[in-house]
Amino acid sequence: MSALVTTVGLSPTSLPELPYVGNRVVRVGIMGGTFDPIHNGHLVAAEVAMGEVGLDVVLFMPAGSPAFKQDRHVSDPEDRYAMTLLATSDNPQFLTSRFEIARPGITYTAETLGQLHEHYGDACHLYFISGADAIASILTWKDADKLASLATFVGATRPGYDLESAQRGIEESGLDFDVRYLEIPALSISSSYLRERVSQGKSVRYLTPDAVVGYIEKRGLYRS
Repeated sequence: MSALVTTVGLSPTSLPELPYVGNRVVRVGIMGGTFDPIHNGHLVAAEVAMGEVGLDVVLFMPAGSPAFKQDRHVSDPEDRYAMTLLATSDNPQFLTSRFEIARPGITYTAETLGQLHEHYGDACHLYFISGADAIASILTWKDADKLASLATFVGATRPGYDLESAQRGIEESGLDFDVRYLEIPALSISSSYLRERVSQGKSVRYLTPDAVVGYIEKRGLYRS
């Protein structure tokens, strides 16, 4: 595969160019999330999805104003974007975009995927990567009936997660969702766990990349 063009989106409409993969459709993973902060579980999930699903690139997209977190404090989008960029910068197949944080209003997955389709057209197939618990609630997302046609969904699960219940709910919906599940042991780590440790003055080293640890300390994030 040729070198990736890693120009990061600098405006609501700019997105990185797709890698050249010959005449076939490019497989693009979309790693959505709040990333408050990003941690090694996110990175491992993206790496496993790369191999298991055969993705050409994973585009990390920090949410601007997450729809399901309107009732709680979320760190500044610029801080979350900066941490995500730092965490992914050493992997040429991981790209980070400002697309969602630069777009005004509440962030909805259906709108993001729809606009990605408009931008890239038929040149790629989208694979939306998220936690299996989030995928299980997909029927409550805005425009859920449209989501099935916009992407294949990849649900990253923790060991011991009740996968059968999640699968049953989607199957009984009658909507034609294509969902693939991957077990990721590193997902026992969570952003809320990191925030709690930082607030208690405890180390988060080895739970998130060192560059992110340094950024959290420099910016004084998550302190009580």
